Amino acid sequence: MKKDRIIGPLYCVTAALIWGLSFIAQKSGAYIGTLTFNGIRLLLGGLVMLPVVFARYLKSGKSISPEKIEKKSNAKTLEGIIVCGLVLFAGSNLQQHAFACGLGAGKVAFITALYMIIVPICGLFTGRRPGLNVWIGVVLGIVGLYFICIKKGAFGMGKGEIFALLCAFMFALHILVIDKYCVLVDNLTLACGQYLVAGAVSFVLMFIFEGKPDPQALKSCIPVIAYAGIGSCAFAFTLQIFGQKKTEPAVASLLLCLESVFAVIFGWIILHDNLGARVLTGCGIMFAGVIISQIDFRAKSRKASET
Repeated sequence: MKKDRIIGPLYCVTAALIWGLSFIAQKSGAYIGTLTFNGIRLLLGGLVMLPVVFARYLKSGKSISPEKIEKKSNAKTLEGIIVCGLVLFAGSNLQQHAFACGLGAGKVAFITALYMIIVPICGLFTGRRPGLNVWIGVVLGIVGLYFICIKKGAFGMGKGEIFALLCAFMFALHILVIDKYCVLVDNLTLACGQYLVAGAVSFVLMFIFEGKPDPQALKSCIPVIAYAGIGSCAFAFTLQIFGQKKTEPAVASLLLCLESVFAVIFGWIILHDNLGARVLTGCGIMFAGVIISQIDFRAKSRKASET
């Protein structure tokens, strides 16, 4: 539907905008520990959404008691929550650990956004072949991100870069599993459940590998954790699910990676980072890629043939 072609991408771009600001929050909260930061913010995101999920069930007149839910539907929902939650756990902690290794927000954003090329490549093996418009958009997007996030001659593959690269693969997988389950189960339940699973696993591992959190450090980190939990998790990841329901995975991955552009913009506004000609050029190239990705060349060709 024509309406879906507008609403789906709009949800994805809004999620990317929120995540762009979240890069600043994640960098600011890296000192309290990877698992500590993610355990608290992911659980917070899930807990914030719980009342919304309950209200949805009550409003629709459904009972939340297990015996009144279809067994097949219930099993598929549980499966989606666990799969998406575990993948989100892996991606979020790999990304946060890249910050803990001292990597800058721009470089983490660039490497993470490589999922934009991983997703279409995976589509070749799953029968969802992206059109020429998507491939052109992907190439322009990668070139644009390079100009935005990587200073000339400053690229290298250290420990932090390796974690960020692994994170890109996990978020590509996350986009693919979301694409699978978002059309099978209730989207709000899936979103809330995945946060709780990812947060619970992070929280348990926090006590094993990082120990009890420092109360003073946590107190000073409340604002960034609150934003990362409520904004980035409860709101943005939920928008991602609704957006992907109306957008093909390759296009969704390209739109979602605009988070890197927004990260640079917010870095300029909040951290007073300098935006030179190189960064502005990258922004222009990437936005051109996003626009081209929304042009369905195959549909236009069919229409021309019919005419």
